Amino acid sequence: MRRRHRHPGGPGRRRGGVRPEKKVDDEPGDHALGRSRGGYGTKVHLVSDGRGVPLAAVVTPGQRHESTQFEAVLGRVRLRGRRGRPRCRPVLLAGDKGYSYPRIRRWLARHGVKAVIPRRKDQSPDDGRVRFDEQMYRRRSVVEQCVGWLKECRAVATRFDKLAVNYLATVQWAMVQRYLRLLTA
Repeated sequence: MRRRHRHPGGPGRRRGGVRPEKKVDDEPGDHALGRSRGGYGTKVHLVSDGRGVPLAAVVTPGQRHESTQFEAVLGRVRLRGRRGRPRCRPVLLAGDKGYSYPRIRRWLARHGVKAVIPRRKDQSPDDGRVRFDEQMYRRRSVVEQCVGWLKECRAVATRFDKLAVNYLATVQWAMVQRYLRLLTA
């Protein structure tokens, strides 16, 4: 019996069958996968406008808190107008209690954005300087409906992509489909 190659795996094959991973730009080391209360998964941080149109998204590991990605996700928003440079900050921002931190409130005040964020139990009660606008907070349901719509997209709800950049592209593709659906309606 005569063999062509020394190793039965074929030419160029490493022992053990393990191939080195390819380096991808902007890919986090953990691939945006991590443990949280819901199990092993990825968190999608999303910004949408008052009509439920998604504007920007960032993916992180499941254990990462929402408030850590606040500036990153708002920094990705660019709204084209008819003239001038793109607008990137909203007039007001509604968020849940997970965004009720002094750092976030200072950032919003510094950039001239009205905060519609309820205070957590462990924070001091409203002292009269900052009023909580309940009517505007009720409009936050539009954002929750946008998140619910995004979860209906099968590829987004059940992450099949290994790389975080590919999963973010899947989320952005779902956002494009949402835009097209709104344009044709």
